[in-house]
Amino acid sequence: METTRQQKVARQIQKDISDIFTKEASSLLKGAMVSVTMVRVSPDLSFAKIYLSIFPFEKNQEVMQTINANSWMIRKALGTRIRNQLKQVPEIAFHLDDSLEYIENIDNLLK
Repeated sequence: METTRQQKVARQIQKDISDIFTKEASSLLKGAMVSVTMVRVSPDLSFAKIYLSIFPFEKNQEVMQTINANSWMIRKALGTRIRNQLKQVPEIAFHLDDSLEYIENIDNLLK
């Protein structure tokens, strides 16, 4: 069960990471569309799991490797945006959210 503070911080991180991907880190995405689907924050606000959905699905691994290799740059950009709200910028870990791919696969099977 997440506290209200965790939920607020998670929403703010989700908004800021989405903004970073559209404005500052668009060169990392290699022409793929990346959506931040969910953010989970630890109770002490020191760690954030960020779930990403990538389209087209064929570029999943390539884009995730690039994002993970440059996560320090994304964390730095996040720190400049949330430095007035949090004492410490949380460590971030990116995970692939493949729920859209799963839904598409089910739709194709049903057809």
